[in-house]
Amino acid sequence: MTRGTGSVESLSHGGLALEPIETASVDELRALQLSRLKWSLRHAYENVEHYRAKFDKAGVHPEDLLSLADLRHFPFTSKADLRDTYPFGMFAVPRERVVRIHASSGTTGKPTVVGYTQRDIDTWAHVAARSIRAAGARSGDMVHVSYGYGLFTGGLGAHYGAERLGLTVVPFGGGQTEKQVLLMRDFKPDIIMVTPSYMLAIADEFERQGLDPRECSLRIGIFGAEPWTNEMRREIEQRLSIEAVDIYGLSEVMGPGVANECAETKDGPTIWEDHFYPEVVNPETGEPVADGEFGELVFTSLTKEALPIVRYRTRDLTCLLPGTARTMRRMQKITGRSDDMMIVRGVNVFPSQIEELILQRPNLAPHYVCELHKEGPMDTLTVRVELKAGSHTDASGALGAQAALAHAIKSYIGINATVKIEAAGVIERSVGKARRVIDLRSN
Repeated sequence: MTRGTGSVESLSHGGLALEPIETASVDELRALQLSRLKWSLRHAYENVEHYRAKFDKAGVHPEDLLSLADLRHFPFTSKADLRDTYPFGMFAVPRERVVRIHASSGTTGKPTVVGYTQRDIDTWAHVAARSIRAAGARSGDMVHVSYGYGLFTGGLGAHYGAERLGLTVVPFGGGQTEKQVLLMRDFKPDIIMVTPSYMLAIADEFERQGLDPRECSLRIGIFGAEPWTNEMRREIEQRLSIEAVDIYGLSEVMGPGVANECAETKDGPTIWEDHFYPEVVNPETGEPVADGEFGELVFTSLTKEALPIVRYRTRDLTCLLPGTARTMRRMQKITGRSDDMMIVRGVNVFPSQIEELILQRPNLAPHYVCELHKEGPMDTLTVRVELKAGSHTDASGALGAQAALAHAIKSYIGINATVKIEAAGVIERSVGKARRVIDLRSN
């Protein structure tokens, strides 16, 4: 399709062949993007009062976009825009044409509300199906979905994608870990879609039941909804004897399926650039940076009808990389967000840095939490981490692990942190996105 509202490309029921656009030339891809971007900007300007006011204030008009590079002149969109127009002020179609509504949890304020036309739902199912296929799905596979269903986009996004691909779906959702393991033993799924932290909780439950998670039926794990490191990938792959690939998405842009790692390379998620145009900008200045340079990921939708999104600041930190398995660009695996960053005595610290050091220690489990405290005028960090179940580490060994991790944090990150070693199972498990930072500082 060459205009923004055209049909979703066919992806045959159960057929796993690549689509032509995935291996088209870069010139073909860029021409398609430009055509769709012109439509998307015009659609937003003409149908969303909030966008029209922002464009006018910035002195730009959709007709000013003559090349993809001209997008840098258009204003950003943030969560604040969606909250300021709550609930339906960012919709570009009459509410009666919206067939589905999702929303964020709203833990830091009003929830961000997103809507989908039927064509948007079809597009979403299509890119989610493309993602699952890229992860290595085969015709006839069974997919166990452990992402949460409901207003969160994870469960239904994965569900519709797997069904579009012609696979068998087990729509379990989050929680009931003991029952998850029971059904996985009985149904023998080939693929699981879940947060990486909850996958580790499922592995723990296998072991609690006296089962070896490496002997389960799973072949592929498609993990997303939270940052996770390559060290976490190795931990999951070794514990469950599966291939672990990264899926990326966020509700404001679409949901899961905006990007996905390809099984043949596993070198960072490939962005489905025919539907989502990526930029990386300097988080401080907002200026675009060149491909390969680190910064904040920004997305503009190219085909969305109900909620077109223009230069949405995701707060995810990454860089854009050339395509490998596909023509579309990849992004470096996201292991941190600008709003997850802790500043401890002037040093920027991300939970992923702590996780990387924990996973280098064989007697420590990847279950941890970072607690921020205030001592006088200074912020302090306490890292609570569990001993690995079955490690047979005695009190002396636990003290040694505590000292070693504290030393590594000081050496590699540059801060003094208090490390507390906990017994296996003490730290609360999340059935959704893991909560890695707890701010205990008084206001």
